[in-house]
Amino acid sequence: MPAIRLETKRVEKPWGRHDLWPGFEDAPAGSPPIGEVWFQAPKGVGEDDPELLIKYLFTAEKLSVQVHPTDDYARAHGHERGKSEAWQILSADPHATIAIGTLKPMTKDELRADAEDGSIDGKLDWKSVKADEFWYSPAGTIHAIGPGLVLVEIQQNVDLTYRLYDYGSDRELHLDDGVAVSDPVPYIAPFTPYDLGEGRRILSGEGAFVVERWTSARAGTLKATHDRPVWLVPLKGDGVLAGEAIGAGGVWLADSDVALEAKDGIDLLIAYPGGAVNEAVLA
Repeated sequence: MPAIRLETKRVEKPWGRHDLWPGFEDAPAGSPPIGEVWFQAPKGVGEDDPELLIKYLFTAEKLSVQVHPTDDYARAHGHERGKSEAWQILSADPHATIAIGTLKPMTKDELRADAEDGSIDGKLDWKSVKADEFWYSPAGTIHAIGPGLVLVEIQQNVDLTYRLYDYGSDRELHLDDGVAVSDPVPYIAPFTPYDLGEGRRILSGEGAFVVERWTSARAGTLKATHDRPVWLVPLKGDGVLAGEAIGAGGVWLADSDVALEAKDGIDLLIAYPGGAVNEAVLA
């Protein structure tokens, strides 16, 4: 499998939307809203448990106040890995926000009490966001995503979310685990993006994965391996991967060297596991 186009899985969510994004079929009127589209390898193809998962999110309401565990905590509780994640904002309504971190440092007891009485929502740092921004949320960061957003989420591949507060819904909360893994402090970006020149920018470069953004034409051999596969997420424009056209609305996964041509007008996210930036991802 030098490269495959991943299949989509549409996930209904109470906070989702019926109008999605170019490249995705809208949800029919009267049907449940779609909150997420997951990109997964076809059954029997590729790795059974890849390290990363790519999603598109479509929000009409606030998501729950939540937190994800570190690798160590997750593995101590029987899971393969923890969950750090990143968001590339594609579209944002006026006044759209995400919450990331708390307004001031809190004790674990304060966090639990505020989660129980619902006041935690007002203790979070709700930040205005707009299209084209990129946010990295390491494991342990308390966060929530507001309405009016379309975004690409790059995350460690585990369905492990601890809800601290969900605005009175009947969905399960996970206060014991959630409080235990939370780092209830103001958010400080753990990584400063930097340019590598020629339209190549590192958006996230430490922790569980690296995300790059390419915005200029290039061609060569994409350096992927079984141990360090590479995900390609075209946002705009098109290209050719292993002889197959790639474009917005799809996600491709490569696990061995493969020819890549990114054409003029391309806007491409590249993601791969591990914290070290690979300067030779394209040779």
